[in-house]
Amino acid sequence: MKNKEVKELTDKELVERIGTERANLSKMKLNHAISPIDNPCQIREARKTVARLLTEKRRREMNK
Repeated sequence: MKNKEVKELTDKELVERIGTERANLSKMKLNHAISPIDNPCQIREARKTVARLLTEKRRREMNK
């Protein structure tokens, strides 16, 4: 997910997306611990996506 896409989300969508991405990340980590996944770079990308979402959420809080 690119920064442009993150900025287009509403506040409610942003909070929902953070929850789903965090759940997806923890699920990928668990699956990788049990048996290695095909592309471990997916974990890194998921972590960066969560960080982008949290950064945008914080930016919006600071602007209010």
